[in-house]
Amino acid sequence: MKPWRLTLTNNLVDAYGLAQYMDTYVTRSATFDEIKEFHREDYLEFLQRVTPAKQDKFLIEISKFNIGEDCPIFDGMWDYSSLYAGASLDAARKLVNGQSDIAINWSGGLHHAKRSEASGFCYVNDIVLAILQLLRIHPRVLYIDIDVHHGDGVEQAFYSTDRVMTLSFHKYDKDNFFPCTGNYDEIGVGAGKHHSLNVPLKDGIEDSQYTTLFKEIVERVMLTYKPSVVVLQCGADSLGCDRLGCFNLNIKAHGECVQIVKDFGLPTLVLGGGGYTPRNVSRLWAYETSVCVGAEVTNELPPHTNFKEYFSPDYTLHPPLSREARYENKNTRRTLDLVKTKIFEQLRYINGAPSVQMQEIPPDIGGIQGEFPLLNEQATRLIIEYRGGRAEDRGGGSPQREK
Repeated sequence: MKPWRLTLTNNLVDAYGLAQYMDTYVTRSATFDEIKEFHREDYLEFLQRVTPAKQDKFLIEISKFNIGEDCPIFDGMWDYSSLYAGASLDAARKLVNGQSDIAINWSGGLHHAKRSEASGFCYVNDIVLAILQLLRIHPRVLYIDIDVHHGDGVEQAFYSTDRVMTLSFHKYDKDNFFPCTGNYDEIGVGAGKHHSLNVPLKDGIEDSQYTTLFKEIVERVMLTYKPSVVVLQCGADSLGCDRLGCFNLNIKAHGECVQIVKDFGLPTLVLGGGGYTPRNVSRLWAYETSVCVGAEVTNELPPHTNFKEYFSPDYTLHPPLSREARYENKNTRRTLDLVKTKIFEQLRYINGAPSVQMQEIPPDIGGIQGEFPLLNEQATRLIIEYRGGRAEDRGGGSPQREK
């Protein structure tokens, strides 16, 4: 997850003049205490102390905390992790405070990190931390993940609660594609049973297949679960031509998914995620920023775009990614109908959105109950406010972008 892709993204956002439609903020680092609301202290202390020069002194911890080839040790690892986590926390708080309808943090969305281990280039799970903030006032959070990899860390964190529904669209291969999870049968446990929804896909899915499936499933989930806020992870490795991806999606199709979610009019936290071809990652997230703010942008990159040479030879926002480095499409009408049927079957078990049943707060995934003394009060208050009705429509300010 090299920061170069974020530099290119910010340059495109600025070149298109999109900053004028947003309030932008320089982020702060999340504190140790904020991050330990999900992660274990011994793991965080390791992240703070280890460096490439001293890693030989941490051989036991390196193995224990799953540090390795896809989660290397590098200088500034703790600073990097606390900065992107701080951005997601602040973005979530702007939604909680009604300062924004949509808050964006393209540096966030690191969905693989677990409570006490790194995974898949992810060290701190900023998504879980942000959702815990949203649960202070929102009774139901819908998490949607359109990264090519399964959002396993977020699913695992909320696997036994009905306060969060996770919905992940991803490539699935239990033997050969990281993280080898996310099949139909991962549905949640306890109060969270049927609240973990997985859409396992095969190589080479096309624009129309993906957006049609996405729209039909998300509409049914919204109707059934009735969330009051959405967190949308927009991993760019689901684009065609991604170095680690295997889909044939174009930028407009990926952005159409953002538009579909936006059209529901709920407070929404938009996050980044995977993406390993920086020029296409930046194209996508700049375009999806324009979707979030409702601005039209040209296909031709603005003439004053910095680092324009990285977008050669076409210098456009929408190169034909589905035609380049193309994967064979192994998704048939039958397999996609089966996926949809499996999701709809799960949703039939949810008899309306939780209201009186909302006594349950999220499970104690990381000492959460002890560290959120106000959450019990908030849950009790929400039972009263949401009994027999829905929340009042929430207003807000301008979309936010964390830099």
